Formats: sequence, C-alpha cells, structure tokens
Amino acid sequence: MLQRTLTQRDATAIGLGSMMGAGLFVVWGPAAALAGNWLMLSLLLAAFVAVCNALSSAALAIRYPQAGGTYVYGRNQLGEYPGYLAGWCFVIGKTASCAAMAMTIGAAVWPGSARLLGVVAVVVVLGLNLAGVKRSARYSEFVVVCVLVAFLAVALGSLWSDGMALTELNAPATVQPSVLGVFGAAGFLFFAFAGYARIATLGEEVKDPRRTIPRAIGWALGLVTIVYAVVSGVLLSVLGVDAVAASSAPLVDLGRVLSGSLGGQVVAVVAVLTATGALVNLMLGVSRTSLAMARDGYGPATLTRTNAAGVPWVAESVVAAVVVGIVLTLDLRAAIGFSSFGVLLYYAVANAAALTLTDTHRATRLVAVFGFVGCVLLVATLPISATASGLVVVLIGSAVFVLRRGIARMTNA
Repeated sequence: MLQRTLTQRDATAIGLGSMMGAGLFVVWGPAAALAGNWLMLSLLLAAFVAVCNALSSAALAIRYPQAGGTYVYGRNQLGEYPGYLAGWCFVIGKTASCAAMAMTIGAAVWPGSARLLGVVAVVVVLGLNLAGVKRSARYSEFVVVCVLVAFLAVALGSLWSDGMALTELNAPATVQPSVLGVFGAAGFLFFAFAGYARIATLGEEVKDPRRTIPRAIGWALGLVTIVYAVVSGVLLSVLGVDAVAASSAPLVDLGRVLSGSLGGQVVAVVAVLTATGALVNLMLGVSRTSLAMARDGYGPATLTRTNAAGVPWVAESVVAAVVVGIVLTLDLRAAIGFSSFGVLLYYAVANAAALTLTDTHRATRLVAVFGFVGCVLLVATLPISATASGLVVVLIGSAVFVLRRGIARMTNA
C-alpha cells in the first residue's frame, strides 16, 4: 500500500522538475533543425496539445485517484486492451526519456564519457528514490529554484561581459522550415511538456488527490509554458536558428554568448541539476505505472513489493536496469524521438478515455477531441525512424497482450 504524503506544492514541484529537466536542455536543437524560424509556432502547438491532454488527464484523475495514470483511465473507461496499450507506451516511452536525461547528465559533466556517467546518474537516482517519494519532491523543488536563479545570474552577467562572438558557433547553412517540419518539431517539443503526467501517475501518494492533482497539473503546465516561451525567444534572438539547430547544447552556448566561459559553466551545472531532477521524477512515474500494471497481472507480482518507506523498490530497480541498457545502446536524439512516439500514443488513449466521461461538461469533451487529434497528428509527423521503431514496440506489446490472454483462457478452460 502506497502512502499519501505529497501536498499540492510537492506535486507541482515534481511536475515542474520533470518538464524543466526534459525541455530546457535537449529538445531545442532537433526542433530548430525541423522548424527553423517557426520554432515558436511549434512550441505553441506542442503547448496547445499538452494543455488539452492535461485537462483530459485532470478530469480523469478526479474520477480515478490511483497510481498508474492513463493505464488506469484507459482500462476503466475504454477496456482492457486500450488501458494496457497506454501503460505499455508510457513505460517504454518514459524509460527512453529516463535514458535521455541520464545521457544529458553525462554529456554535461564529461562529454567523452557520457554513457558511463549516465549509468552512474541512474544508480544515484535509484538510491534517492528508494529513500522515499517525499525526498524526491524536495529535490525537485531545489532544482526548480536553482534553474530560475542560474538563468537570472546569466542574464545579469551579460550586463558587464561582451561574451563570445557568434561566429565561433560555426552555424551551418540556413535551416529551411516547412509545415511538416513545424509539426515534426512540435512532436519533439512535446517531449518537454510531458512531465506533468508524473503528477497523475503518483495518484496514490497525493493528499486529497481529487483537489490536488488538477491544480498541480494546471500550475506546473502554466509556469513551464511561460519559461519555455521566454527561453525559445532568447535562443532565437541571441544565437539565431542556425546556431541552435547545429548545437548539441544550445543553452550552454547561450550562457557563453551572454556571460563568457563562466556563463557556459553555470548553465552546464544547471543542466546537470535539472536533468537529474527530471530523471528522479521520470523513474518515479515509470515504476508506479509498472506497479499498477503488475497488480492487474501484466507483469511479475514482485513488481508490487514495497519497502519500509512505501516505495515499490523492485519496480524502481527494474526500471533502473532497463534505463542503463538503453543508455549503453541508443543516442540522445533517437531516445527523444522514440519517447515522444510512446508518450503521444499514451495521451491519445487519455483523451479517448475522457471522451467517454458522461458526467463532464461538453467543453471537456471538446478539449478531449482536440487533444486526441493533436496527438495523432504529432505522431504522424515525427521522423520516420522514431515512428518505425515505435510501431515495432507497439506490435511487440500487442503480441504480449494477445499471448497473455490466450494463456489465461487455456488456464481457465
């Protein structure tokens, strides 16, 4: 039995920590390469889809304040397979997100040994999460404060430093945007908004969940949208779209431009802190969804075991082991695209589930329609490699579901 210890402040911090770590440091390069100067339009499109998804998730969380998020919503509102598909896509997609955050930490600390340090980061975060979800929430609050203070310091540093010349960034030829590129970039940027799902997946550990979860989701998503809009505007105006698209760490370059080498070092430290915060919260969400699925027979019963702190330690440990495997095999951009595919399908199920709620306002159902269509469009415009690998994983998951159903029927016959 999980313990209800998280307040609205804790839940909001977890959502902010998840989104800021994912969005501030890893999505701008690939998104700018697709959208060019229309990057802000892609950001607004991703934010719109995220808001629709958040409203649908909040309406469902009020009805089902349990661990598991959309896995629980889909199972109860749509049936066994849609719920299973949502849980499968979430676990697979967010496990890839965990790997992306671990690689971000490694690249910021020591680029030459990014994978090794990524593995170390996963082990450290596992130890933090096993100590209890309350400590994880406190770390998220610490990360959010550090991010805001550090970027304020970098901005102030620009007042007395000429920084570096933009020509040092070695930008390629001008990026040519397209309508398809705008949607594809929005799919990548959606990766940066998906952290609010962590609030819903922790439904059994939140105090007064019917009141706390919707408010925490609203606050977290609203605040992070403002931060992203400001960051994207500054990146485009200071660095230019070509430099952003070419850079593997555009915010570190921004720090160097505004405040010299010290500014770049400050931003690199913040990148480590925020990516660690995101990794903490991502692993929390994946382990709770795994626990919920194991309760319903879609995984080993051992995944439901908890320690003295009320933490599902077996699920946390298994997630950490899988993340380590991905860190050692995939590259960062592949992990982001794969994660976006899985998470967008997850939210498509959430919106479909929200459409079946009969006691909600008509506007809620209209939002769910927009959210569902938006998720499908963004999935369809992701890079072919991400879509192909995602479809393969969905087919594997579906085969596992069918096999399990067949075995169950033979056993009961």
